[in-house]
Amino acid sequence: MKYATAYIGLGANLGDPVQQLHQALAAITRLTGTKLVQASSFYRNPAIGPEQPDYVNAVAEILTSLAPLDLLDALQAVERKAGRRREYEQRWGPRPLDLDILLYDNKVIEHERLVVPHVEMRHRPFVIFPLLEIAPHITLPTGEPVASLAKALSPECLRKI
Repeated sequence: MKYATAYIGLGANLGDPVQQLHQALAAITRLTGTKLVQASSFYRNPAIGPEQPDYVNAVAEILTSLAPLDLLDALQAVERKAGRRREYEQRWGPRPLDLDILLYDNKVIEHERLVVPHVEMRHRPFVIFPLLEIAPHITLPTGEPVASLAKALSPECLRKI
């Protein structure tokens, strides 16, 4: 069985966000053919978008035998179990749980349901700094080292929990 290395962005700002992320990490370990390798620290940061509570974010590294779209489906099932209802959300609104596939092996994926590397990750300190924490030497499939992306961002808005 072939395993891919994937990096998952986790975020929550409704209910108990820290508990939501702990539960999400536990749920990820129960996904078929998936092993949690490591997770970053949790970081509190201001939300993007309309006025709402701060987010808590992290990044997890996994090994998975799931194909990218199957992994997406499995992660969205975890989100639904946590109370997320995409059909009622506003863009960049509050969420009980948000799970994003940031990277999947060294692949570039452009599908109507999934774009990898995640389209906004290079602009988001709450993704880049946790990713850098667990994978300091990683390079995006585009050839950009994550460490270089971090130099263009400010970590000042992040508070490690």
